Amino acid sequence: MDEKPKKSKRDFLFTASYTLGAVGIGATIWPLIDQMNPDTSVKALATTEVDLTQIEPGNSITVLWRGKPVFIKRRTQSEIEEAESVNLTELPHPEKDQDRVKKKEWLVMLGVCTHLGCVPLSDKGEYNGWFCPCHGSHYDTSGRIRKGPAPTNMEIPKYEFVNNNTIKIG
Repeated sequence: MDEKPKKSKRDFLFTASYTLGAVGIGATIWPLIDQMNPDTSVKALATTEVDLTQIEPGNSITVLWRGKPVFIKRRTQSEIEEAESVNLTELPHPEKDQDRVKKKEWLVMLGVCTHLGCVPLSDKGEYNGWFCPCHGSHYDTSGRIRKGPAPTNMEIPKYEFVNNNTIKIG
């Protein structure tokens, strides 16, 4: 004959105690875990939308994103042609212009020299792009390093075109 084990008050008390203990530990640990999430001011800086309608061909603006300058340049047709015609074997850090832009007319990149983190000057230098006066790095119209101590091209942040007149960085 099959006898089923009898449930006792003691079994119920053990189960209830374990459950209550697990809930208590979870309620105690949750605030510690939740405080590691970024606060709303940090989340707000994660993306930046920029209106492009005020930028004339040949001009650029600088916006802040995550505390860093971002250069947005509306390139002229001659600047685009100059950037596309560069022989990649001449570049210390070879990268095609087409790989650095989403639309030929617009160049979006972090405005930080890759040598020591200075902010290069726009429309300066030997290649009509950017020049970092701190140590003499020259960048072309695509933000690629051409001359000087900088080891790599200026970084392209994650961005997308929301519409024809707006981009979202981040």
